[in-house]
Amino acid sequence: MIRLFKHYIPHAVILLGLLDLALLVVASEMAWQLRAAQIAMEPGPLAERWLPLVATASVVWVAMISVGVYGPNALRSLRFAGARLLVAISLGIIALATIDFILPGSTFWRSTLLYAMGFAILVLVADRLLLNSFLGSSAFRRRVMVLGAGDRAQRLRALGERPESGFAIVSYIAMGEPERVVEEAIAREAIHDLGRFVENLGVSEVVLALQERRNALPLGDLLRIKTKGVHVNDFSSFLERETGRVDLDTVNPSWLIFSDGFSSGRLLSSAVKRLFDIVASLILLLATFPLIALFAVLVKLDSKGPAFFRQERVGLYGQTFRIVKLRSMRTDAEKDGAKWAEENDPRITRLGRFIRKVRIDELPQAWSVLTGQMSFVGPRPEVPQFVDDLQEQIPFYGERHMVKPGITGWAQINYPYGASTEDSRKKLEYDLYYAKNYTPFLDLVILLQTVRVILWPEGAR
Repeated sequence: MIRLFKHYIPHAVILLGLLDLALLVVASEMAWQLRAAQIAMEPGPLAERWLPLVATASVVWVAMISVGVYGPNALRSLRFAGARLLVAISLGIIALATIDFILPGSTFWRSTLLYAMGFAILVLVADRLLLNSFLGSSAFRRRVMVLGAGDRAQRLRALGERPESGFAIVSYIAMGEPERVVEEAIAREAIHDLGRFVENLGVSEVVLALQERRNALPLGDLLRIKTKGVHVNDFSSFLERETGRVDLDTVNPSWLIFSDGFSSGRLLSSAVKRLFDIVASLILLLATFPLIALFAVLVKLDSKGPAFFRQERVGLYGQTFRIVKLRSMRTDAEKDGAKWAEENDPRITRLGRFIRKVRIDELPQAWSVLTGQMSFVGPRPEVPQFVDDLQEQIPFYGERHMVKPGITGWAQINYPYGASTEDSRKKLEYDLYYAKNYTPFLDLVILLQTVRVILWPEGAR
């Protein structure tokens, strides 16, 4: 994996993304050449239009990132990837046509966009036909050795066997655990020189997966492996990198304190984030005001009660504030207190089911972003009653309040709607990852991927 601004991206995704960007530039040039030939016009030197070519390709490329073209399912399934490609290219072409209408230029015409769309589909589908099996091969999987043969080693084996996994476990070393779960593990006593054993297997990383580390760390072995130039990682850090979440089953306070993250150098990042929130929320409120007003009227007509729903939520540092959303439930939905939303929840109105699926009910929250109580990106703000209960049941739950709550977030794009304590625990693992590794780059990734969640609203309730 490659680490970009504290966030890890698989090598296969980086390679495929850069190749796609280059092919989109080629498709744009082919479209220009075809259109120029049709009207008997000299196409001109490439040096004069390379910038519009790259800009055109970049718009489509961003649309591809937004709809999940580089997600694990798209990398495994050509049919899945093809459907996402069609949606992404269509959105990209619509965006380009809109930009050309607002900012007309003399280099490109909207008449070339149809050709660019056709060429882009051809080259990108051909690209995946040729590279689909190659990208999933062992060439892009790191060779990992696991020190341990217990439950943690078993968890790593299950993770490594997933089709989208970026690593392959080449050996397990039993370090004298009382209960061996991985039967094929080699006893440490059977290996004379662990450093040479690692070299012979071509291992690039060793993961320490011992159940109990107190007075059991094989410091000599770890030092020998490290001096061979092989990366050594602990179990919790390895899981964080590979899954994009902090594993609550194995993490402890000392790991959170001493691991990389929660950087103090966030002053500039926070200023950039706040500036973006102000500008984006103003634009969103102005652009969607007619839509909000229309659905406010429809909500009033659909069911009795106010058009807007106001509720107290827990925000930054545990302070409470009131959110504003378009009402999607009956007015008596919480007469007996706050409750988790259920699948096919009878409290949701007919119109409410629709506005929840397409996230229109969330639009008024831009006001909370503008006033500084929320951000566009951050953990989902919860009801105080839920927070009090969850803090008693889930360790480190209060740490999610060290960052502002958001309309969208890392948990929201990676985990379905949570409606139980166990769901909240899983989502907390993603929230902690975000709080620990926050950068403007990660915010950008989340905002782009939110488009995928809106288009394919899995788990919306």
